Amino acid sequence: MDTAAQHAASTIDPKVAIQAGKGDNHAFTQLYDQSSTILFSLALRILGRREDAADILQEVYVDIWKRVVRYDVGRGTPIAWLITLTRSRAIDRLRASDPQLRRQTLPTDGTESAALPGQFESPADQALRTVISKTLEDLPKAHRQAIELAYYEGLLPAEIATRLNQPLDAVITRLKLGMSQLHKSLHTYWEQDLSA
Repeated sequence: MDTAAQHAASTIDPKVAIQAGKGDNHAFTQLYDQSSTILFSLALRILGRREDAADILQEVYVDIWKRVVRYDVGRGTPIAWLITLTRSRAIDRLRASDPQLRRQTLPTDGTESAALPGQFESPADQALRTVISKTLEDLPKAHRQAIELAYYEGLLPAEIATRLNQPLDAVITRLKLGMSQLHKSLHTYWEQDLSA
């Protein structure tokens, strides 16, 4: 494994993402090596099947290679762009699937397993993952369920309310409170990181 593959996904150089989209084979390989683990984990978490996750990942990278999608430096980091592409594709696939299968992809009883840390994660990435995981674990179960259904399945508050058989106002409140707690935890983490 070359040293470029060992860099954390959060440190992907924007120039690498731009060059990969211009057909630079070395940059494309570097982009793939630095991001494929986290993107596959995300797609697998959303879709629940390795084959579907692999298909989504292939679609994302083929579109980058064929210049169907392009990275724009002004719209965020390369990994945020790749995560957004992957999540959107996976949720589109999930929505197009059989509704009965959709209900089985994400347990809402708190027993789902978190994505395992990728081999390319830096200590900073692992620390951030720990902060997010710990914050989610500390949330009341109903708050965590609402956030996971919104993020991993792309459900709207009304759809979450229907899925959980809960009042819409309660779901909206749980989403707001849960996201507020995540924001607070991340803000504290970043302040500590900057002061170190």
